[in-house]
Amino acid sequence: MWGKPKTKPTKIETLIGTSIEVRGDIIFSGGLHVDGKIVGNVIAEDDSESMLVLSDHGNIEGEVRVPYVVLNGEVTGDVYAAERVELSSHAQVSGNVYYNLLEMAMGAEVNGSLVHCKNEKKLLEFQKDRSSEKAESASEAPAPDTV
Repeated sequence: MWGKPKTKPTKIETLIGTSIEVRGDIIFSGGLHVDGKIVGNVIAEDDSESMLVLSDHGNIEGEVRVPYVVLNGEVTGDVYAAERVELSSHAQVSGNVYYNLLEMAMGAEVNGSLVHCKNEKKLLEFQKDRSSEKAESASEAPAPDTV
């Protein structure tokens, strides 16, 4: 309350409206505000100070890899935030949250693990480990039977 502002002030440059559904990964820099649905990963460009704001109407099905994240909607996938995560009262995360700083309001839900990472290097290691695990499990999956 008396200290620094809650979020890093970043200009919102991109808006995904409530009636929009995006299928595929989004790679961005700057500010991204999501009121709609994204089926794919949301990734900030390397070494950026980008920010993602997911409103209470917003939905992401995929991983989130953004330094500053403010969630008030639903994420199905892991969240990696090298700087800060704010989970507002309507936030729902079905996946793990890897964070440096975390603020969680009453009513927010995380169905997964909260993993504190002090530095970005360690956070990137978690990210790479998780990606390689998923790739290995996908390649080990049995091929579907053909009829």
